Amino acid sequence: MGKKIWTRLPAAVVALAMGISALQWLSNPAAAAESLGMPLLTGLGLSSQAGDFSAFFVGTTLFCVLGIIRSNTTWLYSAASLLAMAALFRTSAWLFHDASLATALIVVEIVLAGLVLLSAWLISKPAT
Repeated sequence: MGKKIWTRLPAAVVALAMGISALQWLSNPAAAAESLGMPLLTGLGLSSQAGDFSAFFVGTTLFCVLGIIRSNTTWLYSAASLLAMAALFRTSAWLFHDASLATALIVVEIVLAGLVLLSAWLISKPAT
């Protein structure tokens, strides 16, 4: 961990937020679904919903943590990409499939992606 700890702080905030969401999907999927404005599905739908959302939140958390621990921007770019794609595909669902525009969630995803990218940029800067 050669770089100063503060360079990792923005990604750590994102890792914490994503980790909390991951734990919620794993322990209380009904509350997790409600927090995203959706009902909890049943049967195969629940399997897909809980599995896919858990994978997204655990994966994003893991990418942030690996980027933080290893000072490796590739992991951070992976986390930022997932977050940015979530915002992009929410927007495309609104544009092409008559979904409600989830402005608040899109803004959160863009801000979180920006925080991860900020950490990646800070980590990649030469030490002064």
